[in-house]
Amino acid sequence: MSSAAPRLATYQDLFDVGDDVRAEILAGEIAVSPAPLPKHAKAQGAIRRFIGGPFDDDDGFGGPGGWWIFAEVDVRFAAHDIVRPDLAGWRRKRLSDPGDCRPIDIVPDWVCEVLSPSTAARDKVEKRKLYAAHGVRHDWIVDADARTVEAFELIDGRWTLVASHDDSSTAAILPFEAIELTIARLFLPRGPGEDAADG
Repeated sequence: MSSAAPRLATYQDLFDVGDDVRAEILAGEIAVSPAPLPKHAKAQGAIRRFIGGPFDDDDGFGGPGGWWIFAEVDVRFAAHDIVRPDLAGWRRKRLSDPGDCRPIDIVPDWVCEVLSPSTAARDKVEKRKLYAAHGVRHDWIVDADARTVEAFELIDGRWTLVASHDDSSTAAILPFEAIELTIARLFLPRGPGEDAADG
């Protein structure tokens, strides 16, 4: 007698977990993450400020505009794949009225994951496969320990590294090449006696 197939989690299960728990669903399995460390929160907040400022907040007020940039919103790629990227961006022409959307069912144009020890493999492997399978065009991987930003573009269904910068760089990075980003400003200040050679 065969046993029943395991039940795959859906958004209702994620909703039932509660807002105070950081959770996602990948291939029908709920994955819970701990609260972020300060260095992770700093990088996430700085990217929201330096990218979201000109491309979202200043839309119509002198910035390049044209985007929604959100931190940790639920994005449903499929019934059993609902994730919460550290940051996600949509061109406004594709997501006209996001105010009450939960989850958002439109594939982002850009995602950014800030690596944490507990989630790095999930962010770099499982979620990146999901993003590619659903046609997310741009993916940034930010490493607060290494103080680096890697930008990938989906070309012919495969991720292609288009930029790699450390905290000595100021760079215009796709899809936000209309501005220059000072990479060092994304991270906590280096400690006393710590220099670039120390990593």
